[in-house]
Amino acid sequence: MQDALFPDEILPAPAAERRPKGAGSSIQPASVDADIVALAQRLPPQLHLGTSSWSYPGWAGLVWAGEHGESLLSRQGLQVYAQHPLMRTVSIDRNFYRALTAAQYERYAAQVPDDFRFVIKAPSLVSDAQVRDEDGRGQQLNSAFLDPALAAQEFVQPALEGLGAKIGALVFQLSPLAPSQLANMPEVLQQLDTMLAALPSLQPVAPDGVIAVEVRDPAFLTPEFASLLKRHGATYCLGIHPKLGDLELQLKVLRRLWPGPLVCRWNLHARFGPFGYEEAQKRYGLFDQILDPAPATHELLARVIRATVEAGHKTYICISNHAEGCAPRTVQALAQALAY
Repeated sequence: MQDALFPDEILPAPAAERRPKGAGSSIQPASVDADIVALAQRLPPQLHLGTSSWSYPGWAGLVWAGEHGESLLSRQGLQVYAQHPLMRTVSIDRNFYRALTAAQYERYAAQVPDDFRFVIKAPSLVSDAQVRDEDGRGQQLNSAFLDPALAAQEFVQPALEGLGAKIGALVFQLSPLAPSQLANMPEVLQQLDTMLAALPSLQPVAPDGVIAVEVRDPAFLTPEFASLLKRHGATYCLGIHPKLGDLELQLKVLRRLWPGPLVCRWNLHARFGPFGYEEAQKRYGLFDQILDPAPATHELLARVIRATVEAGHKTYICISNHAEGCAPRTVQALAQALAY
């Protein structure tokens, strides 16, 4: 079954026309060429492409018409973003820094069409193994790391209440472990096992929803980790990030989970190294152009996406501006690679 991740067949039938909805906004959608509309219609309904957040002024002319400040885009940009024919998901990363409430999730859900799906990053309260200073350096172990009650109370339940059927993936992105934890991976895996076992099922409320775990330490990428996820009906979030190095290690985990849904977050271009977000920010500026094309990554993603949708499973792909310089342009390039 491992080779089933890499079939040569093209993607299946086109998606149905989407019907955006939401309250009025002072921001207007950018004009979209007919070929992009046609491209979106050729993508399968199982595939949800999108970006990480949406409040970027540099996307003027790509996602919205005219120039707007980040604050206004943060408040009103989502409903415009969701009208773009290629944008069928978005990763909400702000939840990592401060857990959102059910009411906040509900406001997001009201701004997008029925076929839109959210990818939500778990709060650091439960997903970061360390308590960090303002510069991101670990200061001490986090006593609430992978706490089952907090994970349900502060993350899963509010998301279910507020987003409902519009949940795509709830992602526990586990930040780098402390050396003492890396030296005792069986204990960390037991914590993860206990937490996943205690989480409420998404299926009654969000039939398309999946719990996913993303990591930053290669020590996780073992058969035991894959078996643990599969036992709880969770999946692995393919995290494209220099901290993990060669993607083949991650693909081995995905193969052990096959067949099933695909969740991927393309976080950072390899040229910047594991701690290169600030460097990427400086190089990419307004995030309006692709400056560092990564064709090998596009090819790999296209192969895995094709396999997943051919098998009839949901696929959620969220791309950061830090991947190549401009997330909407990367989304379009990936869609073109898939819809030939």
